[in-house]
Amino acid sequence: MPLLIIIFGALIFLAGIVLLVNPEIVFGFLRNNANKIELHILAVVVRLVLGALLIYHSEESKYPFVIEIIGWLSIVAAVFLTAIGRNKFSGFMVWVLSFVKPFGRIGGVLTAAFGSFLIYAFV
Repeated sequence: MPLLIIIFGALIFLAGIVLLVNPEIVFGFLRNNANKIELHILAVVVRLVLGALLIYHSEESKYPFVIEIIGWLSIVAAVFLTAIGRNKFSGFMVWVLSFVKPFGRIGGVLTAAFGSFLIYAFV
């Protein structure tokens, strides 16, 4: 059983709950760390690892085609974030945060739903 994907799903679900309850916790953290290289590296690595795990274990899920597509999208996002570089990543983060701030709770619901879907697909 792909335990790492279930753990990722649980962490994504918890992030969604935090966004739902108090979006400023997540937005404040991202805003305060948007210029740090660690956040950029974390964003790329998490997407690469999750994408690779989803592709590798897609046949073990209840929705293999959907899971594989999500895996490839995750890898494409990681490549995009790598290609834009650190300075543009910081600007991109600031722009995205200013755009999505009013929709934080909606994003929390969608994030929690996505985490739940990952867990359901592999349990």
